[in-house]
Amino acid sequence: MTNVLPEGEQLRKAIKWISDERTDNPGQSLSKLIGDASLKFDLPPKDAEFIMRFFTEKNADQSE
Repeated sequence: MTNVLPEGEQLRKAIKWISDERTDNPGQSLSKLIGDASLKFDLPPKDAEFIMRFFTEKNADQSE
């Protein structure tokens, strides 16, 4: 039996995983974390680009 997750579930898991990793290890490179998450959660490039925008925009909002 295969474990097929609903569309977008892998993306949500990847964002949560990256957020947790950044909390536990704040010095880690966002690019490296996104690359690792892409492999771990088998994300297509468009999802990796979305994650990069998500975190960079989130950081820009927090610095204002």
